[in-house]
Amino acid sequence: MGNLCSRSSNKPDNFSTPGRVIGSSSTPSSAPQNPRAQIPKAATQGQGRTLGSGGRGEGGAGGGDARSAAARAAEARATANAPKGKLGRELDRQQRQTRSDTLEAVSAEERRYRDLREGEEGRRWD
Repeated sequence: MGNLCSRSSNKPDNFSTPGRVIGSSSTPSSAPQNPRAQIPKAATQGQGRTLGSGGRGEGGAGGGDARSAAARAAEARATANAPKGKLGRELDRQQRQTRSDTLEAVSAEERRYRDLREGEEGRRWD
C-alpha cells in the first residue's frame, strides 16, 4: 500500500548523499543573494528624543496631556457608575452589603423556611 500513494520519481533522502564542507557553496558568486536596502538619511539625522518626552518637543509637554486625558476618563467612569433604575439600585445595595449582613439574611431565610415546614407538618398531623 505504501507504493500506491508515492511516485517513483521521489527525491532521495537528504542524508543519503555525502555532505559538503562548511563555507563552500554550490553556486560560486561573490555578491550576496539578498542585498540590504539602504537606510534613508532623514531617519539617521537629527537629535534623538529623551525618555518620556513623548516626541512633542522638549520639556515633556506631551506627558501632561496624556495624564489629564486619563484623569478625565477616570472621572467619566466614576460618574457613569451611578445606579440606573430598580436593578441598578438593587445591585448597588448588594455590593455594599457586608459579610455579616449576608449571613444574617441567609439565616433569616432559613428560619422562615423552617417555620413554614413546621406549620405544614402540623397541618398534616404526621
